Amino acid sequence: QVQLVESGGGLVQAGGSLRLSCAAAGRTFRSQSLAWFRQAPGKEREFVAAINWWSGGSTYYQDSVKGRFTISRDNAKNSVYLQMNSLKPEDTAVYYCASRPNTPLLRTRAREYDYWGQGTQVTVSS
Repeated sequence: QVQLVESGGGLVQAGGSLRLSCAAAGRTFRSQSLAWFRQAPGKEREFVAAINWWSGGSTYYQDSVKGRFTISRDNAKNSVYLQMNSLKPEDTAVYYCASRPNTPLLRTRAREYDYWGQGTQVTVSS
């Protein structure tokens, strides 16, 4: 089992940056693929980015965040990060960290992830 706790959300102006962190507890962390999802009010939860189990491993991003967001992980610290630059008002959402057993191809659907954090609010003002 994996327990996930997000932090780093907040209020930022458009064009600004935030770095989200997700701390994980559990012996199976290093075998997990990790992902960030987000959910805006009245909308479905959507995929943002994912990274495979090895540090520096393969990554995949939603088209709207490519070139602006970077996902990374530090297995020694049992943590995954989301560096968000050039933020836009449409990035406003609750951001969730999620994990699932590692697979060769990264997964992008929320139902394919087993463990979730409680979420952290990101608000981008125009």
